[in-house]
Amino acid sequence: MKITFIGGAGTVTGSKTLIESNGIRILIDCGLFQGIKPLRELNWEPLPVLSSTIDFVLLTHGHLDHCGWLPRFVNQGFKGKIYCNSPTKDIAKLILLDSAKIQEEEAERANKEHYSKHKVAEPLYTVEQAEKVFPLFRVINSNEPVPLDAEISANFIGAGHIIGACSIELMLENKTLVFSGDIGRDNDVLMFPPVKPKKGDIIFLESTYGDRLHPDTDAKSELELYINNTVEKGGTVIIPSFAVERAQSIMYLLWQLKEEGKIPDIPYIIDSPMGVHAFEIFFNNIKWHKLSLDECIAMSKMFTMITDYKDTIEAIYNKQPKVVIAASGMVTGGRVLSYLERYIELAETTVIIVGFQAEGTRGRKLLEGAKEVKIHGKYYPVLAQILEIQGLSAHGDQKDLLNWLSALENKPEKVFLVHGENIPADELRIKINEQYGFDCTVALMGQEFEF
Repeated sequence: MKITFIGGAGTVTGSKTLIESNGIRILIDCGLFQGIKPLRELNWEPLPVLSSTIDFVLLTHGHLDHCGWLPRFVNQGFKGKIYCNSPTKDIAKLILLDSAKIQEEEAERANKEHYSKHKVAEPLYTVEQAEKVFPLFRVINSNEPVPLDAEISANFIGAGHIIGACSIELMLENKTLVFSGDIGRDNDVLMFPPVKPKKGDIIFLESTYGDRLHPDTDAKSELELYINNTVEKGGTVIIPSFAVERAQSIMYLLWQLKEEGKIPDIPYIIDSPMGVHAFEIFFNNIKWHKLSLDECIAMSKMFTMITDYKDTIEAIYNKQPKVVIAASGMVTGGRVLSYLERYIELAETTVIIVGFQAEGTRGRKLLEGAKEVKIHGKYYPVLAQILEIQGLSAHGDQKDLLNWLSALENKPEKVFLVHGENIPADELRIKINEQYGFDCTVALMGQEFEF
């Protein structure tokens, strides 16, 4: 058996792990690289093996960094099956179409305004190419082993994190390989705790927050404080958010605050076509989260949900104080950029960062105190107040990740730490070794291992 780390190693984006066994090739996740330019440029490179020679893709969940390279992959010749559960399929379709549309729009804008270094800027993939992925999806049920081959099967178990997110147990060559995917929090606002694996010979564990503990603060109280302070100044609150799960978590907290009379009666806006559709998926998959149908209905009535861009323009130029939740979560694209072009220069604006910000993203730069940001080829001074609420992360922290290993009934041969920057991953490696004595390695891009 051969394992190759193609992405999601040394970084939190571009997740791709290739497993080769007895002539069968399986790709765990097929994510897009985001963040710094050297990583983004990898999206244009082919895989180290021909895409047409890979038999299966197993998706842990539908976030862009886990499924966003699928259109490119299919365009390069992949014709196999993509296994995932029903909510993951719905979310992946939504995210891929949104990603393709954004890339088409950015290429068109770059050509129109001549800020690309290329003579003709091209999208990484088009909406048409994204749509060619969809016929390859095969929907499976969680906790029901799926035969991939006579001697290979896969089982998907709940991982918390977002709707549909799963860890994957892959059984082959008398070994059980466990891929954590992104592990949710044990005490998440909306998602159920992740299911702990009981057996694993080779384990692939994410390490996004491998070196830190989420603060023991009240995210709801922080939202209350930041919104009220901003409205008192006559300003607008902008919350860049991932459209899936994070947006719904913020909606839930804002709804609670409004019901309790703790925040003012101003417009609360969800401006993201994907976020609006994601809420529909959330609404249609009640068994995957903690809210009842009645709570979902009541919550939705509080928000103005914008899908048409002309309504975005109207909201942007409305001087009334408001709270806007808009994608993308790392401020790398999407509608939030249109708001920031107008509001980032205003001192009465508050921008609230609510999730992990990968190296090189605008969100990371804002958190690190950037005095100006580049949006659509133009630089804008940052005069808005930039705040962070850490308690809303959908990723488990170091304690959660260590706890995820606690139910194992055997000692693994190997634990690989993936989907984390090198320092957090190495901190987690040390903790795992101290607590469990497992043979643990931080995976690096391009590394190969044979078992």
